[in-house]
Amino acid sequence: MKKISKILAGMLCVMAVSMGAVMAEPTFTPLNFDDSAAVKPATTTTTSATPKGTDLLAPNQVVAGTKMQDSILKIDNAQTELRNKLLNYKTQYAEVDSRYQATKTERKAAKKQVKYAEKKIKNLDNAKKKIRKNFQRNMNI
Repeated sequence: MKKISKILAGMLCVMAVSMGAVMAEPTFTPLNFDDSAAVKPATTTTTSATPKGTDLLAPNQVVAGTKMQDSILKIDNAQTELRNKLLNYKTQYAEVDSRYQATKTERKAAKKQVKYAEKKIKNLDNAKKKIRKNFQRNMNI
């Protein structure tokens, strides 16, 4: 019991020490403030700047705009081509899977038929043996 309480007390001390370090980290501010980085009051100017909207840039404003669009189109075409191949692969897989399931059920049915026939043969062999034993007993009497 004393061992467990010592271990728990040690863990509590380690948690208390580490908790102080964790809590201090995001609230730390350096004391050497730079005057050049100080916030300066905003000055009001009357220039009529148009606010930037969310409109897309014109192709001529984008660096290598037509080349970039061509490469994006090529990537889109390749992606479409791969999706079509994927659909073909999925249909082929579905066909193979259906054939596999059909073969699997046929195999089960054939296995049952074989077992049934073997059981019948075994029963007939046992019946023949019993008849022979009875015939030999009747002959010896």
